[in-house]
Amino acid sequence: MPNTKRPRPLRSTACVLAVTLGATALAACGSGDDSTSGSGPVSLTYWSWAPGMDKVVALWNKGPGKKAQITVTVKKQASGDTLVTKILTAHQAKKAPDLVQAEYQALPTLVSNDALADISKEVGDARSKFADGVWQQTTLGTDAVYAVPQDIGPMMFYYRADLFKKYKLTVPTTWEQFAETARKLKKASPGTDLTTFSANDSGLFAGLAQQAGAKWWTTSGDKWKVAIDDAATQKVATFWGGLVKEGVIDNQPMYTPSWNKALNTGKQIAWVSAVWAPGTLTTAAPDTQGKWAMAPLPQWSPSENVTGSWGGSSTAVTTDSKHRTAAAKFAAWLNTDGDALNALAKESGIYPASTSAQLSGAFAEPPAYFSNQADFYTRAAAIAKTTAPSAWGPNVNVAYATFNDAFGAAAKDRSDFVAALHSMQDATVADLEKQGFGVSR
Repeated sequence: MPNTKRPRPLRSTACVLAVTLGATALAACGSGDDSTSGSGPVSLTYWSWAPGMDKVVALWNKGPGKKAQITVTVKKQASGDTLVTKILTAHQAKKAPDLVQAEYQALPTLVSNDALADISKEVGDARSKFADGVWQQTTLGTDAVYAVPQDIGPMMFYYRADLFKKYKLTVPTTWEQFAETARKLKKASPGTDLTTFSANDSGLFAGLAQQAGAKWWTTSGDKWKVAIDDAATQKVATFWGGLVKEGVIDNQPMYTPSWNKALNTGKQIAWVSAVWAPGTLTTAAPDTQGKWAMAPLPQWSPSENVTGSWGGSSTAVTTDSKHRTAAAKFAAWLNTDGDALNALAKESGIYPASTSAQLSGAFAEPPAYFSNQADFYTRAAAIAKTTAPSAWGPNVNVAYATFNDAFGAAAKDRSDFVAALHSMQDATVADLEKQGFGVSR
């Protein structure tokens, strides 16, 4: 969950001007001369929360890094807003590490604080390794490149294949069919829910809005434009709020003992999630292994084929690094080299952003939990290519925290989700203005 007590970012005057001048000026933010050509001996520090990252980096230090005389040391960190705050604090003192693992939605905040370097000249040729919608998240709509994509979370639909058969349900391909499936199940088995609407992980709702075509933060001239309550997102809020009010899906949060039990016992028989769901299901519903199947996310129109993204991170080089070329070289290796990506999958459990890695190595076979679905990763790779572009802003933490509060109350009371969405919009705009950003109304 977002840290609602995160300190207000401390931004340099140069980058405040760059952000308020819009995307073109933003591209210049974080650029600068490297003090090295990438040759060693060089020692780099990398802040990361991914488990087993030290083992992955060891491959670099023993191989390409040794040859280039570039040594990387991993320092394990907390994730989310905690890490963003730590990076900004370190950058204020000009002591940020050379490299950081950063979630995609955190990049605008870090860039607006002049904490990340533009590494387009060093890693620009890596673009072909990634889907356009993924690469776009590291450029912020500019010609600059502020990070190399590492892992992604394309969204998909998970369901109990055995119980769908028992209740004579058809896997929905549209959201309209999804709603009808929920109603049919409730009629056949009143004590069973298709799924739940959860307000304790804002990334899920953001991904659903992204699939519907929402772009919550964009630049308009010299100002930020916030469109969290746009027509696309209102459509999503109205849809889920309607199902909750109708009582055909549950309204309880995910990741609780009650939610785990519902999945494990068949009280809930589906979950809108992302490619990393097998790991969660292994813990939440261990007795149902081999009974689930995965399908593409339902669409708003039968003619569409698009998904949202829930999670994912990148590897960025900070403006404090005195060895940006060397750091960028490592970032590119980490997220495009076959051996590195296989190690990341094995040690860190990531689903790679690199398209070439999504069907090789650790992903040649399905997850053990989905051993019954041999084409799991083949389908996942196809779905990943349909990921819609995202649009993040410099105060995602405020929007997410407000979502948790406003939608949490609305879900509990089965009240108006669109009103909760307006609260989210108003709080986000007010915070931007308080920070001194120009906001287009």
